[in-house]
Amino acid sequence: MQMIYAHIGENILEILPENNSSVKAFLEILKKSDITINMHDYGNFEKVGSLGNTLPTNDQRITTEIGDVILYQGNQITIYYDKNTWNFTRLGKVQGLSAEELKNILGNGDVEVKFSLQK
Repeated sequence: MQMIYAHIGENILEILPENNSSVKAFLEILKKSDITINMHDYGNFEKVGSLGNTLPTNDQRITTEIGDVILYQGNQITIYYDKNTWNFTRLGKVQGLSAEELKNILGNGDVEVKFSLQK
């Protein structure tokens, strides 16, 4: 499956996508153009921002892991740097970073994240 990349400042996160209809719809959007999302901290466990589109959901009750990229309510993207349990659609997982590395890249406060199919 096609990797998804999240560009944050000088850093590029590799996201291994899940295999579901939400990811397929997200990939179709990314094939047309990159998406830049302004993300903010929520609950001291995630960065969240509005996608600007609504994707189909495949919600399941899950406990997130560090690095999970989640679709919330069909129209918000979150990157988890800690755990949370709720009904979510998992879009993918950030590859090769520790919790500390991921949190340092995401930083404190708001962050601009560009999702792309290109490194």
